Amino acid sequence: MSPPEPEVRLSLAGACHDFRAGRRIGPISFTARTGEIVGLVGANGSGKTTTIRMVTGLASIDAGTVEVGGIPVRYGQLPAATTAMIEEPGFYTWATGRDNLRLAAGGHRDRVGRIDEVLSEVGLSDAADKLVRRYSQGMRQRLGLARVLLSDARLILLDEPTNGLDPRGIRWLRGLLRSMAGQGVTIVVSSHLLHELEQIADTLVVVAAGRVLLSGDAASVCSGHENLESLYLSLVDTGPR
Repeated sequence: MSPPEPEVRLSLAGACHDFRAGRRIGPISFTARTGEIVGLVGANGSGKTTTIRMVTGLASIDAGTVEVGGIPVRYGQLPAATTAMIEEPGFYTWATGRDNLRLAAGGHRDRVGRIDEVLSEVGLSDAADKLVRRYSQGMRQRLGLARVLLSDARLILLDEPTNGLDPRGIRWLRGLLRSMAGQGVTIVVSSHLLHELEQIADTLVVVAAGRVLLSGDAASVCSGHENLESLYLSLVDTGPR
């Protein structure tokens, strides 16, 4: 008997967001299961960030549904056990990296006790007591990931997390995400760096002009194409399947 499929942690069914100017993102439909890494593939402006904002309650869901753990997402409310790093993470630049994490811990004793651990995990132990305004972009990305790790969330959404990371940092991030998925964390990661998503994602969701062109198991989605880039370009040229 085959083992049961992991439970669905995130489900989008025809989810749409309408901008005031009349542009619509959607319909967006896909699922993410426990311990799965889902890659949102698309160019800048394709709708990846808005999709993540709908999941986190930062953008209204004007049609369709978004559910986390079977519970509908409501505008203005972050779903339980969920965290995100959207675009460039914001910090108190006059404070140190360590102090920013203390503030993020919100007085939770167990989280405060894990600050040194997550700083070490993201490679910022030596820079923990430097002011964030002196951090490079890559260091700020790592601090943002430390804040994500501190949350103990079971659903993590990362928007262009490789921004500012050098090749060694990107390889480190790949290993970190795989490790987290192995612990049962569900991860949705968006990127326009197609070769990176091809290496890390279990499931791919290809988005262009606010619509899903194709989604499915990464291996089957790319079948018949040289790589994810060639698949993406062919889809953009021919439209949704």
